[in-house]
Amino acid sequence: MDFRRKSRARTVRKPEFENLEIQYPHNVALYRMPPTEDIKIHEFEELALERLKVLRIFEQASSKSLRFLSDEWKEFVNAELSREGLKGYLRLCTNSSANPSTDNTKYEHELQARRRDYISHFILRLAYCRTEELKRWFVTREMELFKYKFSSMSSADIKHFLELNKLEYSPLSEAQKDSVKDGLYESTVGQSISKIELLDFYKVHFTQVLDLVRSRRCYLNGGFAYVNTHDFVSIIAVLQLNEIEHGLQSAQKLIREVEADERIFHLLKSLHTSYTGKDYALSKQGNVPPESLDQLSKKSFPICMRNCHEYLRSNHHLKHGGRMQYGLFLKGIGVSLEDSLRFFREEFTKKIDAEQFAKRYEYNIYHNYGKKGSMISYTPYSCLKIIQENPVQDDCRGCPYKTSDTSALKVKLASYGLSSTHVQEVINYVTKGHYQLACGKYFQIMHESPVELGVHHPNQYFEESQNLMGNRTAKKAANISQRKPLKRGASDNSKTLDADEDDELWNIAETQESTYNSQQAEKSAWDEDLDLTAIDC
Repeated sequence: MDFRRKSRARTVRKPEFENLEIQYPHNVALYRMPPTEDIKIHEFEELALERLKVLRIFEQASSKSLRFLSDEWKEFVNAELSREGLKGYLRLCTNSSANPSTDNTKYEHELQARRRDYISHFILRLAYCRTEELKRWFVTREMELFKYKFSSMSSADIKHFLELNKLEYSPLSEAQKDSVKDGLYESTVGQSISKIELLDFYKVHFTQVLDLVRSRRCYLNGGFAYVNTHDFVSIIAVLQLNEIEHGLQSAQKLIREVEADERIFHLLKSLHTSYTGKDYALSKQGNVPPESLDQLSKKSFPICMRNCHEYLRSNHHLKHGGRMQYGLFLKGIGVSLEDSLRFFREEFTKKIDAEQFAKRYEYNIYHNYGKKGSMISYTPYSCLKIIQENPVQDDCRGCPYKTSDTSALKVKLASYGLSSTHVQEVINYVTKGHYQLACGKYFQIMHESPVELGVHHPNQYFEESQNLMGNRTAKKAANISQRKPLKRGASDNSKTLDADEDDELWNIAETQESTYNSQQAEKSAWDEDLDLTAIDC
């Protein structure tokens, strides 16, 4: 037997990750200094859109009237972050820190998540510094993200955070707590005395925690507020708010200089209205024949597309905006180029002859499918783009929830079979300007679904409707069975993975392939690095 002492395996850390550990030592950052590294233009765009997805999830939670940081709110946000593949942000928000000594790979992923979080915040400052409305939206969402991350920290994590950021806040000593214990017991709601005695309390001037004073969630004595660990985020949030507002002011002063770079001018200007969901440029679910559109429109079309379909059937014509909105939607649900040409030709030629149709309208349909002109396969319009449309007279494009008169909308909804109670439920969202929530409520009513769908895209609406009705099924399991085994090395046998691991690896591989192809396409046009050191905000 070999009784020689075995040495413990040493953790080998790559130099680049050691540098990240120095630059981003904590999951929660105050974003005081701008990043100093160079990044490629494609990563600049990727980080911006990724963070925008995160902030929009917080906006969705707010629009659903979920109480901030409640269990229901956290459950919704965590589920959406996971569904959107934003696992790095999910780890940061839930403080699921990896131990570098036991799980080096996960810790490296965590460091990368910190880096993406930090850089993307400064990118969005450039996009949201333009107007007061954009600033308010950005500040509100960023503060929600910050408070969520901070609220998940333990007392030890908070102390570490304070040390890193050189913030001189020290918890009360046992003697200090004992001198005001009666006030602490009375002001700390929902905690037993034994638990209150285990909490750390901080003494600050009451003006630093006006939100806690307003809601009577702290003990006041002599102009000072005594704040427990759970509410300590209110103190740090004031500092974070000041940092963000100051950063937006600095970014606004430099925005003209930054926009001189044409590569990022259009990205920053249109970022707030960018669609960040699934790509519906081409349906992968099979063909939809034009003969089925009448039936499909009654239940599986959102009102914006049902409106276009019914207008086309009754008037046998659509203006350019309506043809783009409805034509691209049909392309996305699976109507082929040939069927689309036949469908529009049959309708339009009820008013004009076939020669006029071919001369005036065929090219536009070929163009949408990427067969003529720029040869780009165009993407169907998202809800954000449709809501921004301003239709003219006899134009069916746009969002009916926004463009229709309330009384006319009520009549339309009633004609679709909604009861007066259900009509009012939809109208309640419309009057508040929550058009996508109104669409989600309409979906829930039409499909008798227990869950209200968050609608972001007309093609998403159609897809969810077909899945719910059983006409389309997820092909995830079938795809898994068709995939080849992943090999660990040249000399190793292929290792069998469970379904979740195999699917995740293939998703990563597909994403990397897509990114690589995108990089190659842009390489000739954008071959220079983007220097963030020049952006002081």
